[in-house]
Amino acid sequence: MTRSVPLVTIFGGSGFVGRYIARRMARDGWRVRVAVRRPNEAHFVRPYGNVGQVEPVQANIRDEASVARAIAGADAVVNCVGILYPDSRQSFDGVQAEGAGRIARLAKAAGVARMVHISAIGADAQSDSAYARSKAAGEAAVTAAFPEAVILRPSIVFGAEDSFFNRFAAMARMYPVLPLVGGGTKFQPVYVDDVAAAAVKAVDRSTAPGVYELGGPEVETFRALMERMLVLVRRKRPLVSLPMGLARMQAGALGLVETLSLGLVPNRMITVDQVKLLARDNVVSEGAKGFAELGITPTPMGSVLEDYLYAYRPQGQYTEITDSARNLRVQD
Repeated sequence: MTRSVPLVTIFGGSGFVGRYIARRMARDGWRVRVAVRRPNEAHFVRPYGNVGQVEPVQANIRDEASVARAIAGADAVVNCVGILYPDSRQSFDGVQAEGAGRIARLAKAAGVARMVHISAIGADAQSDSAYARSKAAGEAAVTAAFPEAVILRPSIVFGAEDSFFNRFAAMARMYPVLPLVGGGTKFQPVYVDDVAAAAVKAVDRSTAPGVYELGGPEVETFRALMERMLVLVRRKRPLVSLPMGLARMQAGALGLVETLSLGLVPNRMITVDQVKLLARDNVVSEGAKGFAELGITPTPMGSVLEDYLYAYRPQGQYTEITDSARNLRVQD
């Protein structure tokens, strides 16, 4: 008898990290069900596999029935859903705690063999950050419902579609200075495809359950990361450090504008909660399990960043040609 092709449901499978996991799972021969709120906006995942191998389906992790439908028949479930900003429709607790627990509980009830949950370094039930507390609550809910689950905690994730280096490179293109909150805070950026590789490894039942913290091979301060970015985009911008107190005041003012405008002017610059997060290092804990236990060698930033940050240079993809022409004129 021919063994059926295994099926994985990836919640948030069209997002930044999720799409890389979907691509890798398809490459490994899995049927991939990409569970998202708006499947019509996720058709780009279909070419990750053969015809019919990767399919977007509708699911809202706040809705019991749609989550159960998305999980039905799956051999493995991966949850990549997370938010950086709460709004009137989605809260940190609703998405990252209650939603995560709902997925794990329904996966266990459906007899799913393997559960992988993407959390974040810094998840802490005692944190003064609502984001960090909700991540910790989500981990606790997943572990309670599905004790054999693997939880992955990445540091700042970088890659072509990231919202970290791309965001600040865009700011460097538009503004004469770059403000820094927590310039001395340490990060351990991790390449998105390495996180995806870890998720695929975690689906393998030979991987021990538990928490794995994922950080790249380099630990750098926020300021050093911005200096690296500015070199790559060929722009000179002063880096101005903002005191934490002033940053909280500015973030609070932006939040107040969002509240008074009933969300019509959303705060996508910086929130008070993000200021709290920037006060703490975001690196792999001493003694934590990580890439080594998963048999993965993490990718250094230098191997990837230039591949997509070149677009923010003064002449974009033509910068090298322009520089060469300028050097020729100087020699003449």
